[in-house]
Amino acid sequence: MADSRMVELLVGRVGRAHGLKGDVAVDVRTDEPDRRFAAGTTYDTARGRLTVASTAWHGQRLVVSFHEASDRAAADGLRGVELRVAVPSDVRPDDPDEFYDHQLVGLTACSESGEVVGPVTDVLHLPAQDVLVIRRGSRDVLVPFVCELVPAVDLTSGQVVVADQPGLLEDEPAEGEA
Repeated sequence: MADSRMVELLVGRVGRAHGLKGDVAVDVRTDEPDRRFAAGTTYDTARGRLTVASTAWHGQRLVVSFHEASDRAAADGLRGVELRVAVPSDVRPDDPDEFYDHQLVGLTACSESGEVVGPVTDVLHLPAQDVLVIRRGSRDVLVPFVCELVPAVDLTSGQVVVADQPGLLEDEPAEGEA
């Protein structure tokens, strides 16, 4: 039986106003921008409902026009608003090598040699790449979410495999050690 729970996905964050007509730049947080920012898409936000009127790429930046923001002042008022969509919790991205954050958080990270490292507690979206936050004892280990360092993700078994790279998963030195 399919899981009918819904989860919210962060698909973008409104940035600065673009021009005078109410357009805004959006920091895209999805690998499916054409799908998540299609005309007519609505978002329930902390500042009310927003409906996509149109989108256009301006270089590497997505510029979005919302029906509810008709001028620069209205666009400026949207800065920082998170754009989220609700999807069934068992939905996967189209690409089998991509995952939603909620699918990764809670997985058990194991080394290639089989040692349990700890649970994945967060996914950071940094400019260079995404990073898994793995709780190892009393500290967090940050592991870039790239195939060389995370060669396998198995949602069925609830595990993610982390490469045995020197310095990546080593325990912090004891006090007095350098």
